[in-house]
Amino acid sequence: METKHNLLIVEDEKAISNLIATTLETQGYHYEKASNGAQAMLAVTSHSPEVILLDLGLPDMDGLDIIRKVRSWSSVPIIVISARTEDQDKIEALDAGADDYLTKPFSVEELLARLRSTFRRISYMQSEQGEISTVFVNGDLKIDFAAAAAYMGEQELHLSPIEYKLLCELARNVGKVLTHQYLIKKVWENVNVSDIPSLRVYMATLRKKIEPDRENPQYIQTRVGIGYKMNRL
Repeated sequence: METKHNLLIVEDEKAISNLIATTLETQGYHYEKASNGAQAMLAVTSHSPEVILLDLGLPDMDGLDIIRKVRSWSSVPIIVISARTEDQDKIEALDAGADDYLTKPFSVEELLARLRSTFRRISYMQSEQGEISTVFVNGDLKIDFAAAAAYMGEQELHLSPIEYKLLCELARNVGKVLTHQYLIKKVWENVNVSDIPSLRVYMATLRKKIEPDRENPQYIQTRVGIGYKMNRL
């Protein structure tokens, strides 16, 4: 199988590190390993991984510090794989700059699905590099940023200003989990960051307008207690 992509596994538990490595190897991914924060930072700078799989509970530093340090100079996607299961832990990691969060124990199928989603997002972003794109297309959804208009198929959507801002923010970060706090700050700017009920109301009305099947939403995925993500169709 042809080798594809270069990943960095940052995990101090040997059994889990080996499980991830074996999973990646069977899919043809190339990878490097690091068992602590110092090794991880060295590997990031020397190997330029396309994706980082990061445990938060490392022996020499907290994984959140690694996320913040990497984000100070790089936009490389970071998928957290951690035993910390509290919503606040996930929110802190995502707000620090992580792209996704997978809790232990995890299935290798879910890990591979998260990786496929991440690489689709990378591919989309690379296709836009060097171009000024004023139109976003995802399935039947189309957003014309220059005209400040959104469509499902050929039909224009009648969105409120806040609904449109939410849709644009999700589209610009397609495939990435956006926390409640991130969306509130981006869309409302100076509004109280604890006003999550208002966000949920607007997200519900937005979904009614863009989802063909409201019982099985395709475009906007909810991460309960954390935030939302637009899926790439």
